[in-house]
Order: sequence, then structure tokens, then C-alpha cells
Amino acid sequence: MSLGYAEKLSYIEDVGQVGMTEHFDPPHVLQEKIERLTMLVQKSKHLVVFTGAGISTSCGIPDFRGPKGIWTLQREGKALPEASLPFHRAMPSMTHMALVELERAGILKFVISQNVDGLHLRSGIPREKLAELHGNSFLETCPSCGVEYLRDFEVETIGLKETSRRCSDTKCGARLKDTVLDWEDALPSKEMNLAEKHCRIADVVLCLGTSLQITPACNLPLKSLRGGGKIVIVNLQKTPKDKKANLLIHGLVDKVISGVMDLLNLQIPPFVRIDFFQIILTQALSSDKKNVNWNLRVASVHGQKAPLPFIKSIEISFLENQGYKSAILQKEPFQLKRRTLQAKSFEMVMKFNFIDSCGCPSTEIIVPLNFKVSRDCFELDKDAILQKLRHTAIQESCCGQNAVVERNAMLTPKTEVIVYAIVTNVIRYKKTTEALEADSLSNGVKRQRESANGTETSRKRSKVHRRKPRF
Repeated sequence: MSLGYAEKLSYIEDVGQVGMTEHFDPPHVLQEKIERLTMLVQKSKHLVVFTGAGISTSCGIPDFRGPKGIWTLQREGKALPEASLPFHRAMPSMTHMALVELERAGILKFVISQNVDGLHLRSGIPREKLAELHGNSFLETCPSCGVEYLRDFEVETIGLKETSRRCSDTKCGARLKDTVLDWEDALPSKEMNLAEKHCRIADVVLCLGTSLQITPACNLPLKSLRGGGKIVIVNLQKTPKDKKANLLIHGLVDKVISGVMDLLNLQIPPFVRIDFFQIILTQALSSDKKNVNWNLRVASVHGQKAPLPFIKSIEISFLENQGYKSAILQKEPFQLKRRTLQAKSFEMVMKFNFIDSCGCPSTEIIVPLNFKVSRDCFELDKDAILQKLRHTAIQESCCGQNAVVERNAMLTPKTEVIVYAIVTNVIRYKKTTEALEADSLSNGVKRQRESANGTETSRKRSKVHRRKPRF
């Protein structure tokens, strides 16, 4: 979980058992258990997966109760671990993406998560097949109309409090709330009801990386027993529910799931992260009607006051030696004001420099400026565009690809808004079970954390992509 999330929680003395000893099954025992788990998964009619913090430690997110967990270190009076990357840039683990493939294959029916890192949604698990019992640090919800908003920045509050943003539905406009529970908050009934429903009809509940200590969530897997369901627990520490399990596996979750996917002959898909921003161009004629005063702003699609956490700076230059002065926008709001001749159109090169945890250092976009605001607005087939971007990024093994997904125009004042999608990370998961074993013996989770930072995209150098959009 996020260190920031842990700090936002109200203080309580009893956080459960911490600092538990980790256990590792011998290699031959682990392999035999992986084969047994594969058979259970293969034969299952309604597989439900129940996840905890242990599936995200390889993403660079510390757990709570392990030997180096946040609450373990707090109880021992030791300094908390430093996050290896910003929380908002954490990438799905091998296990997250394996679950996506199992869902696509029709094997996995539902995911129940106690994590607030939002990685199941980011990885591609459909929202209707996911219950986030403790909330999502990147999700806001409208208490009036029920619309959910997935952000690219961490929502500033927890405890189901009002945030600084409002519902974008013009018929609503209610103040949004965060979705993350504090200690005394009840589990959301909608998520809990769905989780209970699927556990009751599950023939296999696979518990991954959870200590199964926090009630009432920890009792959900037991609801499968009455209908003859089986419980499998994959965790490095012992849990209070071990005696109820049909199969107990002490091993790294990524290693176990990688072995299952190998035996099922299923590929773990790569993860492609796509972020969004908007370019807003506002213009007005000067009093002599010979010049145009224009203002260009790069802003978040979540609102002009929302942060753009993945962009470090923007360099702006002009093509064809037009005599316009270049500019470097080093902090938000990313904004450029200029005055130019009305009749003269030109092209501008915008170089976006990304923060270190993105998979490429920068990308370039060519923006033509002709100051003719069209009345036409369009919203392209966003799903098709994003799918094409993902396909291209995977084929090229690099990021920086971008495309226009939406255009809006207003005549008073003259304003054009262009929404871009851009690939900022490509993560491949090629490790075999043997490679994972070697990594665990030599480097711990170092390689996995490097993957979360985007360094496993490819050995190719990232290309600089220039795209000339159609306005």
C-alpha cells in the first residue's frame, strides 16, 4: 500500500499480528503444489480470486504486516521504507496481468481486493468483475448520481470525505467523495454484496498475498465452503484461515502464478499504460484587429486545476524559423501566452518531458496554429484508438505513441480543446518460473521493482514520436 495512505489512517493500537515469519516451501514441494493449483483452476466453473497487499510488493509498494511491512516497522520504532517510485506510477505486477488473462480466457469470474492501489482496474480487470472492499486511492465517486471517476493522481483524502472536485454531469454537479475507508468506516454495501454473492457460488476461492486478519473481509472466502467450494491460500506467512484451506502454498505469489500460467499454456500479457492530457488554445483579436493574443495551456483531463503528475516540463519551439521565441514551461500550470499576426498560421513543436518513472524520457507533438476555430466537435472511437496505441507500443517495444481522442470548440471566447492519449509505459512479463526462482534467490524483489519503474520495457531506446494532429 501507499506510505501516504498509511499516514492518513486514524491511529489505532491494534492493527493485528505483525512481523510474522515468512515460510518458503522447498522447490520440489512448491512445484507439486503449483501443479495441484493448476488442476483446480483448470477444472473450476466459478473461480474467485481474493487479493491482499502481497500481490503488490513486487510493484514497489510495501505491505503492512510482513517482516519489512509498514506497521511492523512502526511497532519496532524503525524508519519506514522509502517508496521506490511515486504511488501514482506503480505498475501492475505479473500476478495482476495474469489475472487479466485468466479473466479474458473465461476462467476467472470475479476479483475481490483489499488493496487501495487501484492496480486491478489499471491492469484491465472489468469494473463489474471487481469488488474493492477498502476503496481505491485513485477513485472518486458522486454520492448523488453514482458516477465513478478514475484519476491519474492520488485523491487527497480518505474516510469517504468530500474532495475539491464536483461531478462533471451538468445535470448533477454534486461534490465528489473519496472511496478509501478509514478504520471505523463500514465496508461499502455494494462491493460487499457482490463479493458475498460470488464467494457463495465459487467452487474455488484463490487467496493471494493476504494475511486474512481483517474482519469482515477475511471471512468472505469461507462462504464458499457451504456449497462445496475449495479454498487455496498463497502467502508467505501463516494465516488464521490456514486450517480451512484445501491447499496451502508458501511461496512468492508471482512465482506461483507464473507457474500456473505456464502449465495452462497461457501468456501473461504486457501492460501498456496510457495517460491523457488536453491542449487548450484560447484566442482574442487585439484592439487594432491586426494581431491575435493567444493563450496555450496544457492541462489534466480531470479538470484544469487537477495535477498532471506524469509531466515534468514542456519545451515549445516553432518550425521554419518563424522568429518566435522558444519557451520552456517548467512547472504547472503549463501555460504560454503570445501575440502574433492574425493572418499568419504556423506550426509549433511541443516536447513533453516525463518524470523518471515513465518508460521514455520525452515525446514530441507538432501542433498547427491557424486561429480558425471550427464549430465542429468530435469524439472519436476512443476504445479503438487506445487499442491501436497499445498494439503499436507492444510491436515497437517502446512508448511515446500518441493520438487525438477528442476535440471540442467554443466560439465565445474562441477556444479549442484537443484531448490526447499518450503511451507512457510498456511492461513485458517474460520471466519463466525458473527465472523467477533465480531472481528471488539473488535479488529479492529488485528486478520486480525495476519492472514497475518501466526499465523492463525493452533494451531498445525509446523513439521520439512526432505526430501532426488534424485540427
